[in-house]
Amino acid sequence: MKRITLLIVAVILIIVGANSFFILSETEQAIITQFGDPVGGNYQEAGIYGKIPFIQKVHLFEKRILQWDGEPNQVPTADKKFIWIDTFARWRIEDPLLFFQTTRSERFGHSRLDDIIDGITRDIVSLHDLIEIVRNSNREMQFTIDFDSSFYEDLGAEIKVGRKKIADSICVQSKPVMKQFGIELVDVQIKRVNYIDQVRTQVYQRMSTERQKIAAKYRSRGEGRAAETLGKMERELNSINSEAYRQAQEIIGKADAEASNIYANAYNRDPDFYEFLKTLETYKKTINDKNILILGTDSDYYKFLKK
Repeated sequence: MKRITLLIVAVILIIVGANSFFILSETEQAIITQFGDPVGGNYQEAGIYGKIPFIQKVHLFEKRILQWDGEPNQVPTADKKFIWIDTFARWRIEDPLLFFQTTRSERFGHSRLDDIIDGITRDIVSLHDLIEIVRNSNREMQFTIDFDSSFYEDLGAEIKVGRKKIADSICVQSKPVMKQFGIELVDVQIKRVNYIDQVRTQVYQRMSTERQKIAAKYRSRGEGRAAETLGKMERELNSINSEAYRQAQEIIGKADAEASNIYANAYNRDPDFYEFLKTLETYKKTINDKNILILGTDSDYYKFLKK
């Protein structure tokens, strides 16, 4: 029984001892509550700390920078264009005691960020034109494709504030409010800007119209080049045919003249023999088993056969 009693006492002492201390790492900070009320202030340095076991409770909070990603909000701009704007922010718990008293947990801290940053974002964005929220500077834009500036009249507007300064102003106005909850707001950034669905459809139609206009210009230019090329090809072809016909006629004329000259020379040398050969050639062309000739006996056609 003594051993059992000693064992029970040892276990109790171990449990009490384990609940009398807590360890903070480099990435944590804490407060202690007693019956739900904070006591002892903030614990923000890494180390081992003591507390009253079972009566006091340790609440741990993250010391590192946390991320907040807001929900997209529909906001009208100063130039009456309705957009969805999506923001995100980085924050950290600066005062764990104040954070616990005002929000209790990170989940409720995110809820405070939602309310404050979204509201300030809506107020600031509604004071600026859309081009101010999209662009940061007045640098000259360069395009890798054909571009018709008449479809985008806002691109020539002068940027007076710019996207980065707008995001910075949201952060500056939100910081004092977040300090009331023990939160240090590190920065706020605009993650995405987009038109609402109705306006987006109109923008896509306008973009499609612009692309079709550029495509029509390309097609017209291509058809003009094709017609020019075909006309040039046809002219060259006619020129080649004309030159070839001229050369062919010259060759034929020379050949006919040479043939006539040969015939004349042959006839002059022996007219009777020439007549005899030409008559034999005529026989060869006209007399066969398919032709029937009816001639008189006095016909000159057979005079060489009769002699």
